[in-house]
Amino acid sequence: MERLFLTNSKGMIKNVYTSEQIGSFPILSFDELEANRDLVKDTRFIFSTWGMPSMTEAQIDYYFPALEVVFYGAGSVQGFARSFLNKNIRVFSAWAANAVPVAEFAVSQIILANKGYFQLHRRYSQSHRESVEYANTFPGNYGVQVGLLGAGMIGKYVIGLLKPYNVKIKVFDPFLSDEKAKELGVEKTTLEDIFANCQTISNHLANNAQTKGMLDYRLFSLMKKNATFINTGRGAQVVAQDLMRALKECPERTALLDVTDPTEPLAPDSEYWKYDNIYLTPHRAGSATDEIRRMGVYMFEEYERLINSKPVRYEVTLDMLATMS
Repeated sequence: MERLFLTNSKGMIKNVYTSEQIGSFPILSFDELEANRDLVKDTRFIFSTWGMPSMTEAQIDYYFPALEVVFYGAGSVQGFARSFLNKNIRVFSAWAANAVPVAEFAVSQIILANKGYFQLHRRYSQSHRESVEYANTFPGNYGVQVGLLGAGMIGKYVIGLLKPYNVKIKVFDPFLSDEKAKELGVEKTTLEDIFANCQTISNHLANNAQTKGMLDYRLFSLMKKNATFINTGRGAQVVAQDLMRALKECPERTALLDVTDPTEPLAPDSEYWKYDNIYLTPHRAGSATDEIRRMGVYMFEEYERLINSKPVRYEVTLDMLATMS
């Protein structure tokens, strides 16, 4: 069998890949490999998505001695990729496809936040006149300073989508070179500068040990009094009590949180629910419903490029794992 679909969440395969893409190729879970060892031993290409099993190098040798490539129709490959890459098996990820809806979600919130939409939504029901006057304290989108934390795949999409709005984009990303920043048309700067001077701050940092708890009271307390913090990255990067403290001290500050820590979904007794200036959504920014199909398309396009000796776009390397989410 030249190719197969492998995941412990079989239902997701038909969500990500079309019936034409799946064809007559088997869909197997890790627990079914032993019974199908003769079937899978000649597999060259694995297609997967959420639920891709983590395997040891010995297990890969045992079940897939002929394997050349894994195509992962989802985002992060951190949970399984290293053992395959250590075996010189190539890994491709649809993280770029998953970045598209996250960037779209974040940009829509940035544009509204710069106009004061979220703060005005709270005030308008209380006093029409005061809300109109208050609206004039927001700069809008022409020339406003927007801060992006992280300029990886999602951050770069956000930068591109913001270009027509003529905003000034400041970026914190230790891995962004001066040359690349100039190419993107952004200003590299510090976290302190972004939190103190940007009207809207959007988090797109990679999720790793170095970024956990990076966003704390020292930074949140620097926010302008009507600034907005957006998190479509990871909740663990935010010290929750510190964010709430800064928002309580200045209720005109606002946070839009699509991700939270320590739990998702957010616990019913979480303090987050008590804040009128915190808007919560249930991790909706990433690929959902019909958007999920894009990831299957990206992986089959990579497959076609590879077998036709054309340049590929979404290959993951061991070095990349150090900075990827």
